[in-house]
Amino acid sequence: MHAYRSHTCAALTAANVGETVRLSGWVHRVRDHGGVLFIDLRDHYGITQVIADGDSPVFAELEKVRSEWCIRIDGDVLARDASLVNPNLPTGEVEVFIRDLEVLGRAGELPLMVFGDQEYPEETRLRYRYLDLRREAMQRNMTLRSDVVASMRRRMWGQGFREYQTPIITASSPEGARDFLVPSRLHPGRFYALPQAPQQFKQLIMVSGFDKYFQIAPCFRDEDPRADRSPTDFYQLDLEMSFVTQQDVFDTIAPVLAGVFEEFGGGRKVDAPQDWPQIAYADAAKWYGTDKPDLRNPIRMQDCSEHFRGSGFAIFAKLLEQEGTEIRAIPAPTGGSRKFCDRMNAFAQKEGLPGMGYIFWRDGADGMEAAGPLAKNIGPERTEAIRQQLGLGVGDAAFFLGGKPKSFEKVAGKARDVIGAELGLTETDRFAFAWIVDFPIYERDEETGEIDFEHNPFSMPQGGMEALNGDPMAVRGFQYDLACNGYELVSGAIRNHKPEIMLKAFELAGYGADEVKARFGALFNAFHYGAPPHGGCAAGIDRIVMLLADTANIREVIMFPMNQRAEDLMMAAPSDPTSDQLMELGLRVIPRD
Repeated sequence: MHAYRSHTCAALTAANVGETVRLSGWVHRVRDHGGVLFIDLRDHYGITQVIADGDSPVFAELEKVRSEWCIRIDGDVLARDASLVNPNLPTGEVEVFIRDLEVLGRAGELPLMVFGDQEYPEETRLRYRYLDLRREAMQRNMTLRSDVVASMRRRMWGQGFREYQTPIITASSPEGARDFLVPSRLHPGRFYALPQAPQQFKQLIMVSGFDKYFQIAPCFRDEDPRADRSPTDFYQLDLEMSFVTQQDVFDTIAPVLAGVFEEFGGGRKVDAPQDWPQIAYADAAKWYGTDKPDLRNPIRMQDCSEHFRGSGFAIFAKLLEQEGTEIRAIPAPTGGSRKFCDRMNAFAQKEGLPGMGYIFWRDGADGMEAAGPLAKNIGPERTEAIRQQLGLGVGDAAFFLGGKPKSFEKVAGKARDVIGAELGLTETDRFAFAWIVDFPIYERDEETGEIDFEHNPFSMPQGGMEALNGDPMAVRGFQYDLACNGYELVSGAIRNHKPEIMLKAFELAGYGADEVKARFGALFNAFHYGAPPHGGCAAGIDRIVMLLADTANIREVIMFPMNQRAEDLMMAAPSDPTSDQLMELGLRVIPRD
């Protein structure tokens, strides 16, 4: 017999009754029923109930066993009485009578219990992550993550892609976040960087003549943490292709992701790729207040400025006299009660706004009537025009925000989400995808007037060089994101592969030719040697698994995550370097006040 086990703790069934078996695992739970010990023995695969009474030669030793001790037992498989069968366990028809015991590893007092569904502070969970990971939900999440990655790889190979690895130690490159720098021992005073993404390398792979590339790529960014973002590192399904259009990239990645969500989505509806809408970035901001809309929510915001221009509601009327302002309406079907409207108004105030105007429609003495402060100020004709534009009726409401769109769009988007959730309009059993396209390449600083990149600087501008010779703020890129249920899952672009366009694009953002050549020399030089048109994207594995696991915190699907302060409490990182390490690297730490 094997030194530790003949079966896993999920393998025994009624067919094994009468066999002598060996199991190893952790003591999940101990129950003493007056001279009979029942132990739930757990391993990665499942749980088997093992028992002992006074007839067991190791009964006295078993009485010392406690939760999370790691043990090995030998015993006989017995059939449970019909009344004691546990239908919730694959091994629920049997139990094992223990005849021999070996303690493989004792456990001290536990800082958190593995058995049960108790909640523990995140600090405790991360400091003792090896215990936290023993819990059923975490075992399930990590197994899901592994299976998702394996499925992605199979699907990519099935489409003719090969996996290639790119460097982990490289040069610093602006990708929209801070680099993690790595000092060089052999070149004192100089630094490598951990890659924010394999962006330049995968483009160089295309220039090298490899037609299709993918990689499960680690990426490193020194970012402020959020619930849906790691502050240090993350993994993405990274891919690139030559001789492709934007639609070709969509047609490649969409079935991969749809297949993964269908395979691991637990029966939730997955929108078919041919039904994924393509929404311009500007329209996404206007309709949903975000470039990652949750389309499970049917609410679409609309511009209602004309109904308030010159109206009796002075706040909005005066606001509209300023250039670049508008009034946007958030329809709220079935939200037509003063109580709900007041609640949403309080939500806006918590978000830092004075409030939200609202109108709601109800039955009146002479039929349908509009109520609320706005209705009284703008009059029945304008109110009726708003109702007709929004397609609302009795029992419905609408909320209004005004100003320059960038000043209120984020709050409007949050309000749309809250309204959809509270009114039961948002489907909860569905994965709804949308391509966001036509991203602006540049943005202008309102205070300085300077132009900088708003999105990926490596994207091919729509219209090429001709577009760059016009108004920079009108330039759109062949850049795209894929949103799902309010999260950005994919980001990508058709790349600029022409050196003259590259120089012009960076020039508009204030980067001179010498700086471009210094910072992106490999890519710039490669473009002079017959670079093919190419494009690709990257899908965030952590967020995908987070959605599939139905959790809102990305740390629930990462094996060993950092905390909110970018600290590894288990490994005590970051740590202070030793004097010898600093001397070897030629570095000195200057304490901050």
